[in-house]
Amino acid sequence: MFEGVRFFARALPHLPRFASYRPDGDANVGALLEDRAEEFADRPFLLFEDQRLTYAEHNAAANRVAYWARDQGLRRGDVVALLMENRPEYLAIWMGLAKLGVKAALINTNLTGKTLRHALATSEARHLVLGAECSDRFRTTADDLERTLEVWVHTEPGREPEKGESWGFDLADALVGRPLQNPPPAWREGLVSGDDLVYIYTSGTTGPPKAARFSHLRFVSGGDLGAWAQDLSAIDVHYCALPLYHTAGGIMQIGATMFAGAAFALRRRFSASAFWDDVRKYDATAFQYIGEFCRYLVNQPERPDDGEHGIRVVIGNGLRPDIWPVFRDRFAIPRILEFYGATEGNVGFMNFENKEGSVGRYPSAILRRAMSNAKIVRFDVENEAHVRSEDGFCIECDADEPGELIGRIPEGDKSSGRFEGYTSKEDTDEKILRDVFEAGDIWYRTGDLLRQDAEGFHYFVDRIGDTFRWKGENVSTQEVAEVLADFPGLDMINVYGVEVAGAEGRAGMMAFVPAEGGAPFDGAVFHEFVSERLASYAAPLFVRIIESPELTGTFKLRKVTLKEEGFDPSRLTDPLYVRDDEADAYVPLTPERFAAIAEGTFRL
Repeated sequence: MFEGVRFFARALPHLPRFASYRPDGDANVGALLEDRAEEFADRPFLLFEDQRLTYAEHNAAANRVAYWARDQGLRRGDVVALLMENRPEYLAIWMGLAKLGVKAALINTNLTGKTLRHALATSEARHLVLGAECSDRFRTTADDLERTLEVWVHTEPGREPEKGESWGFDLADALVGRPLQNPPPAWREGLVSGDDLVYIYTSGTTGPPKAARFSHLRFVSGGDLGAWAQDLSAIDVHYCALPLYHTAGGIMQIGATMFAGAAFALRRRFSASAFWDDVRKYDATAFQYIGEFCRYLVNQPERPDDGEHGIRVVIGNGLRPDIWPVFRDRFAIPRILEFYGATEGNVGFMNFENKEGSVGRYPSAILRRAMSNAKIVRFDVENEAHVRSEDGFCIECDADEPGELIGRIPEGDKSSGRFEGYTSKEDTDEKILRDVFEAGDIWYRTGDLLRQDAEGFHYFVDRIGDTFRWKGENVSTQEVAEVLADFPGLDMINVYGVEVAGAEGRAGMMAFVPAEGGAPFDGAVFHEFVSERLASYAAPLFVRIIESPELTGTFKLRKVTLKEEGFDPSRLTDPLYVRDDEADAYVPLTPERFAAIAEGTFRL
């Protein structure tokens, strides 16, 4: 009760401003940047390597892009694809486009070949701004595009462009001499807050990346809320080692920083070994994490100065319970703001109470009823379908019962609960659940299994499709991975379900990278470990040792390929093991044992 009162008292003065953001309003990124450049003109905005740009200088760089784009005939509603590594020009380009109401499709720099071609095609862009450092990736699909692209290559100061490239114009050269002053507001006439700002691509852990629509409204309101949640001010420095093409670093961090008038310290790409040195170099006071980010930091060798820094708050999602206390205590993190949300989602929580392992709650039942559009409903993971009652409606889960988190989509064009969807109508429709609690209501499907305890705290359980059913029991891959993380010698653990001929459901399988300097995998010791800590149905039946994991650009472990490859030793060269309870060990999975499994003579 006390937390609820304190939360409400702190939020109360800001509620009218938060409520003022509307899809038909005039809040937009171009106007926000210009306001901040006037208010914080000479304050540092962007710190990158040895560069230091003020708010005024960054705004001027964005203005040059706006004037260039106007001269290319780009107008409100057009799309420009952006493929570039983290650097100051990245932000200037998409914010400059935003001043015209032009949308930027933020392309994942890890994509190549047909996946990159798919991303460019779904963006519907006819212009591409290509960082010269990404030329090798674009080359894998440049001659096989689904639509004609006008390519503008942006070289980097002090770095020579690659030789031999025949496609593209020189954007860096084209920007020289362009006006530095703000473009006329009439150039974005008709732009409203609910219009698309950027396209952000899903991580693609379960299939091809989808282009999610992200509006000016969500950037502005989210930046305002993020600055408030972290108590940011103009004296703060927010360190970013996340890719700018993704929501966490490129939208949430930069939005909160801009609202506070704080500085944004940017690294080209994440480095676990250099992370804390960077934090100290830039006098950072905050940073954002995602996925396995914190595990990589914890796995670094301990140093005497691990806790010596100016960080006062970190914000992010995906901090696993087994890492949480180790990360917090070793690096002396005063405040962790774990949250739940998705790029395209319409529902979210934030853990303001430092509740270990939780993604947050509404601190009181009154606030939950007044502000939340979220429900957790029963879900059959084996048949991948919602459980419905006799009257055909979904059933809300009991306390601590895992189910799919869904968020109600309001009627009309409202801010709260708004679902902006994808560029593909088919992809959008797949995320909508209809006739949930009454005829005609529509809800957004998160695709995530969560549970809520008796106190109202929410906990992430697993992704739908990652949870599998074996021997009549539902198994969470995340929960199994958290247990296995305590076994010495395992790194980058990926748990998933695989089909077994003649068996119902999916059997558990684990792939892992051997920890550097660790002992060789011991099947007998591992069998003893899992037998003591996991139920028989949850213990992995198969083990695969891999050299390196397949990761998304945001450090998520991809399972698609591993599931498809299964455990057939004739198809794989990696070491494979199978659980043998008669031998009390995980034994090598030979072709003979594989054949016995297929014939049903090897007991699983």
